[in-house]
Amino acid sequence: MDAAAPYLTHRADTAASGQALGLLTGLIDTAGWLYAHWYVLAGAIAVCWGAGEWAVRAIAAHASAERMALELVPNRHFDPGLEVIFRRGVQLARASTAMPWWAPRRAKSVQIRLRADGSTPLRYRIEGPAGGERLLSITPFGPDITVNQARPIVDEPRKHTVRAEFLLRGKLTAPLRDVPLDPDPLQPLVDAVSDLRAELGDLAEIRLDIQRAPKWALRAGRLQLMSAARRSERREAQRSARWLRQDASGIEDSWSGQLQHLLSDHSGSGAGRRLVMPPVPRRIEPAEALGKLAEDDHLVRVQLLVLCASNTEGRAQARLAQLQAAFDVFGGRSRWAMRGWRLGPWRIGADHWPTRRAFERRWTRGHCQPPRANWVRLEELTGLLKPPTVNCRLPVLAGDLPTFTFGDPALLLQGTYRGPDGKPRLVATYAEETLFEVGTGKAGGGKTERALAQAIGWAHAGGGLVFVDPHRDSWPRATPFLAHDHLMHRIALIDLNALGANPRVSSWNPLGMHHGQTAHEVVEAITDAYGAALAWDDASAPRALTILTAALTVLVTVNERACQAGRPADQATIFHVRALLTDARFRTAALATVADQLDEESRSWWKVVFPTLPPDAFAVVLNPIARLAANPVTRAFLGQPIGAYNIRTAMDTRMIVWVCPGGNGPTDRLLTALLARDLLRAARSRRDTPEKQRVPFRPYFDELITLTGAAPETIAAMFEDLRKYRCHVHGMTQLLSRLPTPVRLSLLQNASTLATTAGSKSAIAPVTAEWGDNPSPDRVATMERFEHYISLTVHGHRVGPVQLRGPHLDDVFAAQARPGQVPELERAAHDNAGALPLDRLTARAAQQLGRVAAFLAAHAPAGAAAHLSKVENEWT
Repeated sequence: MDAAAPYLTHRADTAASGQALGLLTGLIDTAGWLYAHWYVLAGAIAVCWGAGEWAVRAIAAHASAERMALELVPNRHFDPGLEVIFRRGVQLARASTAMPWWAPRRAKSVQIRLRADGSTPLRYRIEGPAGGERLLSITPFGPDITVNQARPIVDEPRKHTVRAEFLLRGKLTAPLRDVPLDPDPLQPLVDAVSDLRAELGDLAEIRLDIQRAPKWALRAGRLQLMSAARRSERREAQRSARWLRQDASGIEDSWSGQLQHLLSDHSGSGAGRRLVMPPVPRRIEPAEALGKLAEDDHLVRVQLLVLCASNTEGRAQARLAQLQAAFDVFGGRSRWAMRGWRLGPWRIGADHWPTRRAFERRWTRGHCQPPRANWVRLEELTGLLKPPTVNCRLPVLAGDLPTFTFGDPALLLQGTYRGPDGKPRLVATYAEETLFEVGTGKAGGGKTERALAQAIGWAHAGGGLVFVDPHRDSWPRATPFLAHDHLMHRIALIDLNALGANPRVSSWNPLGMHHGQTAHEVVEAITDAYGAALAWDDASAPRALTILTAALTVLVTVNERACQAGRPADQATIFHVRALLTDARFRTAALATVADQLDEESRSWWKVVFPTLPPDAFAVVLNPIARLAANPVTRAFLGQPIGAYNIRTAMDTRMIVWVCPGGNGPTDRLLTALLARDLLRAARSRRDTPEKQRVPFRPYFDELITLTGAAPETIAAMFEDLRKYRCHVHGMTQLLSRLPTPVRLSLLQNASTLATTAGSKSAIAPVTAEWGDNPSPDRVATMERFEHYISLTVHGHRVGPVQLRGPHLDDVFAAQARPGQVPELERAAHDNAGALPLDRLTARAAQQLGRVAAFLAAHAPAGAAAHLSKVENEWT
């Protein structure tokens, strides 16, 4: 037994060594076979990789099937600070992980979409996992941002499309440039898409995907960077040592070195040789070597994709080049560069095989597979983590401000806007939204020219208007462009300037009832006009107001009776107030004729109060009427029983009425007050018409200072009330400060459009203050003639202030000029206004008292007939 044991042990050792040798041989044979049949191994690896990639794509597509989309809309005062923007970036990074644990990393991202397609200058959307919606809906931006649920965007195919992916070039650890918030970092991107034209199918979209940094990839990157830094330092140390040895050898072999060696007392082969200490590689500091990758906090990976499209060849490529230049603003030691290769004039990138398919997949599904170099900190993305701020100058696109089309009744001409590309465009606002307009500026600056262009465009589109111009300058300026056959039957001229030897004058009876007016509204309108023009109120002139109201009530009732009797030509006028108050026979007949139509209070006043009034109590009422009667033009205009002027009918029939009161003296102010109050009364009388059936009508008031001097409260009430009756007032003035306070406050409060030309800084300051002094009064004061700064209302939002050039009639409506037909237009305008020669109207006005007296004699009760006989014989 003892002899056999060593033999068995030897056999066991031999068997073990044989198995090990066989295993090694087998491995060598397998390696040799694989080497000889390498394609089998490559195929197996490719199959495994393809299967894994297919599985990952399928799982990622399933995980990202449900995504949320939010659109952020900033207001005009959006101006966040750096800390607020940084907090938003933290939200975005956190929301990118709101996915199931099994979702692949490429599906865990949040996408910022900056899109320009002609609807807005730059739409700002956030898309990401559905689980992140609650986190992202409440932003740290506060009330200056409106967060809306966004619908999926479906784009129509364009003929030409270019794609690009951007990666960070330069030193991997270096940050992007720290771009300040003023001006807005998005300004270069906005400028790049400012000349986009939606009608050509232009589209530009930028997508920035943010993904939290994977720890393993970050650690691997850090190891590589530290190793590379150490190798670099060792090479630098070796290079320094080599140069030191070369320097030392050079000194020893030099002439001075040999001389020093001969003179020295040392002997031996090593005597006198310099001791060279090689430099030691310095210690690598992680913070210095890793740069922005040194810390884990707020480090993300990003994917930047850009797509530009157009139906016009070349525009998409040019747009991409503009966006590429815009991204250069963020460049420093690290910069954004297009991914791909350039071979002479050709560039191989996201538009070509083999990367195009991957680009399309990531673009469509929102997957994030950024290049290895795209590591950034949230601070570097500050400019892209928020919508455009107050410091961003946004272009005015056709979607923001529509282009004016001649003859379109939905549009109202505003001026010429010169876009960022230098091309002019006639812009307009929507008529339904332009409720009130205010234009200010110095004389000759172009505010009246702009109002005329707007009124002429509105008239050609079929709209009705009244243009009140005390100086009449606007009428000859507008006539060449209104002298069209289809407009002449709608134009009426009320000209009280008495030009010529025997001018033609229209007529108006403020007390006339032949148009079916409401009696008490007519009385109130005239009384309020008197009060406004003469500064009467219940405290300063209560008795005068009472006397005038009582007299007008009787005369209006007389006119109602005349119209009921079929004799409208026998109506009383405002000049019959004197006869009613001072002529006992006329008064007795008038009161007897309408006694049954007056209420008890009115009859009692005439019986009890009127007899107690002293004769001098009537002077304050009669003096203004006497001044009106002393002027032959106003006497003829107001002294006719059946007036042709009827502003309510003009409103309902889309008439174009030009009213030129003529002058700004006391008499003219009273007449202007009567016209203004009648306009307010007529507009309010549209209560009898359903709202949808009220025809839009636009009063234009030139020289508001003159007009409001006569009727301040009336003009203020127009700017407050008339929009309810679809009457939209436009006012022009040189100085807001010279307007009465009620008018000025109403103008600024309700103006849908506020415009100013150049002028003194003190005159412009009230307007620019409404815009927050942006632009400043200094800037507005130095504008050229016909330039305007203007704020407008479109789709319920304020646009501007933007700088427009006021439309010049000779340029904008050159094709509509008909100077040869102006005389025909003048005749038609007078005919439509019922204008007759002044002497004829004066004679008729002088006979009207007798006609009224005859009517009263015929319709008064029998007891009052005897008292009228003398009056009737005197006037008949």
